[in-house]
Amino acid sequence: MAGLVNNLLILFLIFQNSCLAFRSPLSVFKRYKDTVRTHSNECLGSNRQLVPMGLSDFALDIRMPGVTPKQSDTYLCMSLRLPVEEEAYVVDFRPQASMDTVHHMLLFGCNNPASDDDYWDCNGGTCMDASNILYAWARNAPPTKLPKGVGFQVGGEKGSKYFVLQVHYGDISAFKDKHKDCSGVTLHLTNQKQPMIAGMYLMMSMDTVIPPGEKAVDADIACHYKMYPMHLFAYRVHTHHLGQVVSGYRVRDDKWTLIGRQSPQLPQAFYPVENPVEIKYGDTLAARCVFTGEGRSTETYIGGTASDEMCNFYIMYYMEAKHAVSYMTCTQNINPEMFKNIPQEANIPIPVKPDMTMMAHGHHEESRNGDTGLIMQQPKREEEEVLDQGDFYSLISKLLGEREDVVHVHKYNPTEKAESDLVAEIANVVQKKDLGWPDVREFSRNDERANAILVRDRIHKFHRLESTLRPPENRHLALQQPKHGEGNWEKELTGDLKIEEITDWPGVNLKLGQVSGLALDPNNNLVVFHRGDHVWDANSFDNNYVYQQKGLGPIKESTILVLDPNNSAILHSTGKDLFYLPHGLSIDNNGNYWVTDVALHQVFKLGPHAVESPLLTLGNAFQPGSDKNHFCQPTDVEVDPITGNIYVSDGYCNSRILKFSPTGMFITQWGKEPSVGQAKPNQFNIPHSLTLASDFGHLCVADRENGRIQCFKPETGQFVKEIRHPSFGREVFAISYAPGGLLFAVNGKPYPGDKEPLQAFVMNFSTGAIIDTFIPLRKSFEMPHDIIASEDGTVYIGDAHTNTVWKFTSTEKMEHRSVKKAGIEVQEIKEAEAVIEARLTNKPVAKELLKKEEKHHVVQQANTEVSVVLITTLLIIPIVVLLAIVIFIWWRKTRLYGGKGSGGLNLGNFFASRAGYSRKGFDRLSTEGSDQEKDEDDPTDSEEEDSVPQPPVLPSSSS
Repeated sequence: MAGLVNNLLILFLIFQNSCLAFRSPLSVFKRYKDTVRTHSNECLGSNRQLVPMGLSDFALDIRMPGVTPKQSDTYLCMSLRLPVEEEAYVVDFRPQASMDTVHHMLLFGCNNPASDDDYWDCNGGTCMDASNILYAWARNAPPTKLPKGVGFQVGGEKGSKYFVLQVHYGDISAFKDKHKDCSGVTLHLTNQKQPMIAGMYLMMSMDTVIPPGEKAVDADIACHYKMYPMHLFAYRVHTHHLGQVVSGYRVRDDKWTLIGRQSPQLPQAFYPVENPVEIKYGDTLAARCVFTGEGRSTETYIGGTASDEMCNFYIMYYMEAKHAVSYMTCTQNINPEMFKNIPQEANIPIPVKPDMTMMAHGHHEESRNGDTGLIMQQPKREEEEVLDQGDFYSLISKLLGEREDVVHVHKYNPTEKAESDLVAEIANVVQKKDLGWPDVREFSRNDERANAILVRDRIHKFHRLESTLRPPENRHLALQQPKHGEGNWEKELTGDLKIEEITDWPGVNLKLGQVSGLALDPNNNLVVFHRGDHVWDANSFDNNYVYQQKGLGPIKESTILVLDPNNSAILHSTGKDLFYLPHGLSIDNNGNYWVTDVALHQVFKLGPHAVESPLLTLGNAFQPGSDKNHFCQPTDVEVDPITGNIYVSDGYCNSRILKFSPTGMFITQWGKEPSVGQAKPNQFNIPHSLTLASDFGHLCVADRENGRIQCFKPETGQFVKEIRHPSFGREVFAISYAPGGLLFAVNGKPYPGDKEPLQAFVMNFSTGAIIDTFIPLRKSFEMPHDIIASEDGTVYIGDAHTNTVWKFTSTEKMEHRSVKKAGIEVQEIKEAEAVIEARLTNKPVAKELLKKEEKHHVVQQANTEVSVVLITTLLIIPIVVLLAIVIFIWWRKTRLYGGKGSGGLNLGNFFASRAGYSRKGFDRLSTEGSDQEKDEDDPTDSEEEDSVPQPPVLPSSSS
């Protein structure tokens, strides 16, 4: 029995140690310590990249590994892999940097960093694949803490596996002493699943020109929102020194609702959205930056030189997890006329006191040597930086970071301050003498120093957002890039995007030939490219892809028809006697038609006004080939709306994408035939359809026979991502991107035995997830050959076998429903709002609401304590078993001794009585720390097989 007790006790200790190790981040991340990079000894407090913070939380310190930039305006990047494979959530960002040395920092999430070096020059890129901006910092901005229940998702199947930190070192005079810098950001992550997923929406002006001497110049940005509802909780503004105010709005039914308004000369923090703002399908997001050109002698552009500017409006939002998109951008102005109605406040600069500007630049001391040149600032110790900025950090964190109830209660406003009051309070904190900031009088006596600061600030390069912008050598964006992601925790009207056929549209009754291409012109009219009386069949080409039916002559009828989208009436037609076998069609911003002809092996540009002769021709008539002057059955063509560059998918007998200048000069090409096995990136088996995802800056290709969609950077042809689903079947015929983040596609007719039906798809472009599938109600798909989608949710599909064009529409079914989120009914949240609001205003509260609130609190508390109860139960069970055994032994011994002389059970003495054990050994075993690693040489940790002790000798009975 004693041996059994001994074994059970040891097993209990091992079990307890295993349980603690299972829940401890130290055990979860033990493997991570072998891969952690060593930091410079000069990096104070940054030698531990991973710090456990409890059972499910941990901190990740992402720092530059001790770098010394060699010249001003250096951009350096470093990467750090997420130390867990399962999904985690970033809930807090704490910058570890000073404006004395760092101009700005950006934190990206991606799966393939541009380099595996300890750090590298960001000119080589940040990520090889698509990346999301998770965080941005500048001008000594304080930490950013997300609302409770909200987090940026990383890891797992959908989240990024790597963090990439980009640090811009502006003026490097602080590095005169050659010290090493370890600036960065500390993340607070949790493994607890967050019901709401955070994301970043970035609005940028890309073509603003600021004339010299101009007092006020506006830079406007506006985009339609075409995604699921998102809820905004913080914003950040950014310009360089000429910016005076940046404002962001939601526009719905011509009503402008303020998201945020701030001076970019203040610390560029993520300020809280003063009132909850929901963005839903059909809204417009608009932003304006106001600049001044006074003091400049030349024009100022958006770009990367010493005199360039920036206009950025960042929005942090959250969305329901099932609809979440992590990152979106807006870089255009879809309706300049709307800004005539922008609120007047957007045009009024926010005054910033001189000492606030000094604070933003991190200057804490007067010059002691009277030097009138650029002040040389030494980097501060981390402890000193926290002390100096403590009051300011506390204030901003209180207004932003500590507002954890923002998700639960959307009617709160704990500060009840206007933004002007916020600025005043910040200024008041900064002016405290114990912070060491120079006051207004000191600043006025140092105009030359102030000018030096302005010069330094104007030297900052254009912010290279690798996943968002074109390479720095080009001032303009060829394509914009978006991504999103966040949602709100309140009872809401949730839009379920469904696509349905418009059955009363008469387009299916049109008299057409084989429909090969569709497009929308600048007036949103539908343009159809068809083959008239010509048919592509087995007799059309020989084995060398030479067209065999030239004797038929070109198609006599108009092959390009412009249709009224409402009633399918023909508004205009062109393309007579030009084409033999039409295929691809697209339309540029000027209304020009770009088409391909597989029989002619050519690409044409036609004017929009019934011009029957091409404006530009690429390729040689009836001559297939594979060089830069020949095509072989080219399938589609796209034109970049910004640069005018031309992209051609070529095609049936070539497996490549070609890029040409607006004048038709060959620039580059990429792609090749598939190898044996599953096709790899950049390999094509009939690149059949092209679409420009302008919001994301991607050129996507329907890789038809490989049954997938491939997306590339159009500037370089660099592969970005693949979208593939089993429901595609073996073929993807055509794709179309709708601004706002939706991708549409149609597949091919299934082979005998295949289960995947012939259908159309609508997908979340960012994640690739299928949102809906749809088919026509009248007739049926036979060979849906092309698809085109508009911004308002209208979709057209043309079929080359049924000679039909279908029209579909997206119907947003807004339903009032109570949705459980994190175990809390949305209806209960509304009731909680009423209770809190009543308490804040001293209003009486209905007893029913109070009872429901108490019930809600009990349920929520029970949910949060489940894990604790479970662990406690697992730990108690062995103890109960052990106690039962001890009681049994005590009972047996009492019985044997007749209730005398035992004096209770002493486990130490009990084991000491056994061979091979001592009290000392037992004491050591019982007090070993459960987190220590086993010492293989320690004999006290081993288990030995012992004989069962002999029963005690019974006293002889008296006669």
